[in-house]
Amino acid sequence: MSKTIDTYNPYNGKRLNTYQLDSEDQLNKKLELSKSTFESWKSVEIQKRVELLKNLADEMLADKNKLSKLITKEMGKPIKESRAEIEKCVFLIDFYILNAEQFLSDAIIDTDAHESYISYDPLGCILAVMPWNYPFWQVFRFAIPTLTAGNVAFLKHASNVSGCALAIEELFIKSGFPKGCLQTLLTNHETIEKIIGNDIIKAVTLTGSEKAGKSIAATAGKHLKKTVLELGGNNACIILKDADLEKHMDTIVKARMQNSGQSCIAAKRFLVEEEIYDEFLKLFTEKVKALKYSNPLDEDTNMSCLAREDLAETLEKQVSKSITMGAKVHYGNSRDKAYFQPTILTDVTEDMPVFKEETFGPVAPVLKIKDLDHAIKLASNSRFGLGTMLFTADYKKASKKVLNVEDGAYFINEMVKSDPRLPFGGTKSSGFGRELSKEGILEFVNKKTIFINK
Repeated sequence: MSKTIDTYNPYNGKRLNTYQLDSEDQLNKKLELSKSTFESWKSVEIQKRVELLKNLADEMLADKNKLSKLITKEMGKPIKESRAEIEKCVFLIDFYILNAEQFLSDAIIDTDAHESYISYDPLGCILAVMPWNYPFWQVFRFAIPTLTAGNVAFLKHASNVSGCALAIEELFIKSGFPKGCLQTLLTNHETIEKIIGNDIIKAVTLTGSEKAGKSIAATAGKHLKKTVLELGGNNACIILKDADLEKHMDTIVKARMQNSGQSCIAAKRFLVEEEIYDEFLKLFTEKVKALKYSNPLDEDTNMSCLAREDLAETLEKQVSKSITMGAKVHYGNSRDKAYFQPTILTDVTEDMPVFKEETFGPVAPVLKIKDLDHAIKLASNSRFGLGTMLFTADYKKASKKVLNVEDGAYFINEMVKSDPRLPFGGTKSSGFGRELSKEGILEFVNKKTIFINK
């Protein structure tokens, strides 16, 4: 088994760096440091933790260009999107600077006691297993509320963004967080499963594939440890005949093509009312054809390669099998190493991979629907339940369908997106638990009942 990790630029295939995996002795030392840091960190006043958050925001803005280039080089995201990712992390930090103290305040409960309340106490060391597609945002939306609540964290990041993982740890240290508050683990998944069993680890969160989530949840469950899982998605994008296509088309295209389609909450199935199907397809195709693919470090690039060549190969197989089953290529469908051309498919049926499975790349299957009820029925025909988006002029009618949408999010006249002010998470095979907002900061705390009589 290799004792190193190599990172590569997916755009040109060049090796970026080689990292040594942590030895067993190094991992044990990190576990012990985590344990000792928690004993002091949990007692730090919330006002002091918030001050450190302010330092962190300043450090990120000061290093924005360097951090953005690191993201782009390691996973291929267009540089404009990488900068936007760093800025979104700062937005998240600012949200918790304003709200963390209120969220963590004791909740006074009126009972027959002299005094009774809920205390929100940190659990200890939380292990985070994070993906490569948003290498800073995915980590920060876990780490900021979790550390601010008084926990400490271990970060096992995707190996192809190991440079980002180490840069994140360094940011926290530079900002004044005690050493051991957030530590990056350079190791493999087999070792992570052993670490979950260590008593120092109190809970686990994972953002990743359905397969990885089931594996981690099974291991954590064996040790009676809480998990939060943010897994795959197969979001439907419903476009009704009264939708303003000119107004919303840029948003609809972005919902599929942002980050080269590598997002769990991307629009992955386009369900279009039959009266406007031809018009939608024409406008959608024009916008997709206008996307510019080139070096992701170029400022005018808005479409890049996928993060690894094997990801493009998997997407190619899903599309090819769907074509064999009768899907028609309306536009696109060529691959060059890690690059997969934006692709639009028609004549798609519910039994095809591009409908049933999560396609992690710029592929858009477009289906005709009869009406809103038919659309929701099709949208619900998925083992995933992350989000549904719907475009219509009659938003009041659409809002009455909330109970019919099984997902963790329902966006009307907007793409599904994560926002620090709102809870984020899914249902069914998209996982359980919530990140962000008040719900996110309370996921990894002991909601302790306090009951006092004189």
